[in-house]
Amino acid sequence: MLDKATLYVGVCILLLHSKIKASLSSMMATEESVGLQPYFDFDVQRNITVTVGQTGFLHCRVERLGDKDVAWIRKRDLHILTTGSSTYTSDQRFQVIRPENSINWTLQIKYPQVRDSGVYECQINTEPKMSLSYVLNVIELRARIAGPPDIFVKSGSEIIMTCVIQQGPHDLGTVFWYKGNTLIESTTQENNILTSENQRITVETDWTDGLTSRLKIRRAVQSDTGNYTCVPTMAKSSSVYAHVISGEHPAAMQHNAAPRSVLSSQTSILLFYVTLLVHIVVSKQFKVWHNHDRR
Repeated sequence: MLDKATLYVGVCILLLHSKIKASLSSMMATEESVGLQPYFDFDVQRNITVTVGQTGFLHCRVERLGDKDVAWIRKRDLHILTTGSSTYTSDQRFQVIRPENSINWTLQIKYPQVRDSGVYECQINTEPKMSLSYVLNVIELRARIAGPPDIFVKSGSEIIMTCVIQQGPHDLGTVFWYKGNTLIESTTQENNILTSENQRITVETDWTDGLTSRLKIRRAVQSDTGNYTCVPTMAKSSSVYAHVISGEHPAAMQHNAAPRSVLSSQTSILLFYVTLLVHIVVSKQFKVWHNHDRR
């Protein structure tokens, strides 16, 4: 009787041991399988701001990729932009950059426009799918010339035009000034050495708070009259028209210009009412003649 009981207990212990061993093996296999899964490196910037025309880069770092592929998706229309190293869009501004054996899968967007703003996803074709979202902000910077669109100065005085661009997400480049279609360059008096004191036309650029560029014209002459445009390399341009007046005070010219505009408006209104009155009179006279003919 004791031998049977001992045998029964031994069999139970062996079965239990086998079951525990199988469970441990299964758990270890699962942990090993999970441990071999790809994963994202989250230590990357995922909210990127660029200006119109400035190349944008979305950096996706994938560790332990193995035999899986990385794809870039545009979220708004679920359009597949790239898979692996191949591009799946006819828009040639998009391409993936990945050095050989690198964990970096960078989506490059050349010449971005405001419409390219939105969410992009870096995806790994695991089961279930793994994805990491990125936000691209494309903004359009605009230059602004301080003051009114028309400036009036007296011949012989100084013209100062100040072009301002607020701080952008990166280096704002530089600024060029044009008069009409002609690039403005610093000038000096004839036979003088080039110094800031004898330059009649100078351009001063300051990057301290945003980007500020000042065009200065000393001893203005009537030929300086014209349209001046501030043209930044990384922003929309802005223009102002300078009037150089000889023999008349600028304030007087501006003051006299307003009444002419008002007078023109008043004349138009007066002509409208005169025309309306004539129409009424003619209509009444026509009715009188018509009634008289019927009699």
